[in-house]
Amino acid sequence: MEFVTYEVEGQVGILTINRPKALNALNSAVLNDLDEALDNVDVNTVRCLILTGAGEKSFVAGADIGEMSTLTKAEAEAFGKKGNDVFRKLETFPLPVIAAVNGFALGGGCEISMSCDIRICSENAVFGQPEVGLGITPGFGGTQRLARLVGPGMAKQMIYTARNIKADEALRIGLVNAVYPQEELMNAAKKMASGIAMNAPIAVRNCKKAINDGLEVNMDDAIVIEEKLFGDCFETEDQKAGMGNFLEKDKEKKLKVVPFKNC
Repeated sequence: MEFVTYEVEGQVGILTINRPKALNALNSAVLNDLDEALDNVDVNTVRCLILTGAGEKSFVAGADIGEMSTLTKAEAEAFGKKGNDVFRKLETFPLPVIAAVNGFALGGGCEISMSCDIRICSENAVFGQPEVGLGITPGFGGTQRLARLVGPGMAKQMIYTARNIKADEALRIGLVNAVYPQEELMNAAKKMASGIAMNAPIAVRNCKKAINDGLEVNMDDAIVIEEKLFGDCFETEDQKAGMGNFLEKDKEKKLKVVPFKNC
């Protein structure tokens, strides 16, 4: 893969969009590489993914305007579908995905970060959906995910005005979970990912599916989704070990309690 690198540290996989000379802008080749990289993740050994961008200036500066500028209507729709297919694969990937956003996350960069489960960013991060300034709409899910994350009113304001926001405002409106100094960002992402990886993998994956699938339906149907995924965790080694360890620790704790005796 020319534009996406993948490395594994323990039980954490790190995907890096590696096109720094173009500020990691997304073109068809990058999307193809990202699609292939996701297919190559061993979900039996890796328990959490981190997605980031190469260099200090940009996470992903957007889709490649040079490639888009000459597209026909049909070609533009196909390009939008390509991006949406890859981002949807990321969003529904069985493992949790943390976006470590360093620098610019504009257009497609903001959109791909929103396809991840958790977003943390550096102090120099900048988010935005500038598409209307280019005479187009967001094409990789921006009109849909942004409204779901920060509410329709704030999403419409960001999209209609094409105004970028800095890290502190992204935190205030709930677009990101936390902000770190740039030099601490990846360590913070790895620490969070390692913490997730320590938990029972089946349970974590089922939690992701329950949340994602539940958001798409009404509450009555959503709790049925949860019930089934809750039940699916039982009779697994994770459930037996987790509950067994808890009961054993609880038993040991009770044995250590010395009854108070009046003298």
